[in-house]
Amino acid sequence: MDIITSYGLLLVLMAAVVGFFMAWGIGANDVANAMGTSVGSKAITLKQAIIIAMIFEFAGAYLAGGEVTSTIRKGIIDVAYFTDIPEYLVLGMIASLLAAGIWLAVASYFGWPVSTTHSIIGAIVGFTAVGVSPEAVAWSKVGGIVGSWVVTPAISGIIAILIFISAKKLILERTTPLIYAVKYVPIYMGLAGFIMSLVTIKKGLKHVGLGLPTEQGYMLAVAIGVVVGLIGMVLIRRLHVEKAATTEEQTISVEKIFAILMVLTACCMAFAHGSNDVANAIGPLAAVVSVVGNNGEILSNAALAWWILPLGGLGIVAGLALFGHRVMKTIGQGITHLTPSKGFAAELAAATTVLIASGTGLPISTTQTLVGAVLGVGIVQGVAALNGRVIRSIIVSWVVTLPAGALLSISFFFILTFAFGV
Repeated sequence: MDIITSYGLLLVLMAAVVGFFMAWGIGANDVANAMGTSVGSKAITLKQAIIIAMIFEFAGAYLAGGEVTSTIRKGIIDVAYFTDIPEYLVLGMIASLLAAGIWLAVASYFGWPVSTTHSIIGAIVGFTAVGVSPEAVAWSKVGGIVGSWVVTPAISGIIAILIFISAKKLILERTTPLIYAVKYVPIYMGLAGFIMSLVTIKKGLKHVGLGLPTEQGYMLAVAIGVVVGLIGMVLIRRLHVEKAATTEEQTISVEKIFAILMVLTACCMAFAHGSNDVANAIGPLAAVVSVVGNNGEILSNAALAWWILPLGGLGIVAGLALFGHRVMKTIGQGITHLTPSKGFAAELAAATTVLIASGTGLPISTTQTLVGAVLGVGIVQGVAALNGRVIRSIIVSWVVTLPAGALLSISFFFILTFAFGV
């Protein structure tokens, strides 16, 4: 307790620095969830993707990142064990942010798409189990996270396969694909409008007091989906089918339509991602600020200081601008060859899986969800279309993420406790 009283300002400054570093890692690695497929399919350029993602990720983080955030991310540890030793919680959160940030920087450098959520959870579990007590960890939730390595990519992969096969059968494999696009693409647009608006409502707007009751949320999403579908129908029917004489030319025109859809879905995913995953950086930071500000008392919820959300948003933008291109290339080009229609199927499948997970409480990584969806559309083309070397390195990085975060945080935790004489 004396440490919190004597070094309170220093501890908050340290937490702010490593919190920014963690947010930087989120921007460098996780933002590929929203933009990697768009870049890989050449729907937009890398520069355009970075600009779009910077706007929507920051907007999601700052506008919808949450007025109040849970002190401990996803209840992975029991804070009752820290009641008499709040300085351990403060130093542990600082160690965890630094550990997760370093692992994300390493992964981003090598272009490995890993889970930022799993990185910070592994770090928190590590210092708690070794530095405090193994009983303070909710091991059942850790087991659920490990299980999600298989479940969520499988779900999103299956959904992506179904979406892409339907697009192939209904549109792309026809002799006059543009004519059938006029008929069926508005349905895909309506479905995308419904899914993306529901993801935004559930994962974004609820954080700023604009969340709706479940029934009203679904009704609004259905209405948006219908409107988007109708707008798509009007716009697509204005296309001059006769200008695309050959099947190949018509297919190119259809892919351009899917490219526009991808940009819209990517914007929504970026907003929802920014609003949701910024908590991986600001949650532990808010815990430190709360404990120090309340002289060692641990509250169940930590009200955010005014500067925390902008710090998280700026960190995400900085990481994206400086390092984001590496993971984007892995997602968009390294796993399999993507076209706009394939990328759209993957993105819509990922958004659908995120929605299913948020409704069922399934622990999920947006990174693993999108990788699974990209694998799904690759499988449709045949196993030979997949890059086995890249896929193996991705899977290894997933398995290593939890223990890497844990080992680093344990090391930093004991260094900090020694430095502060705890």
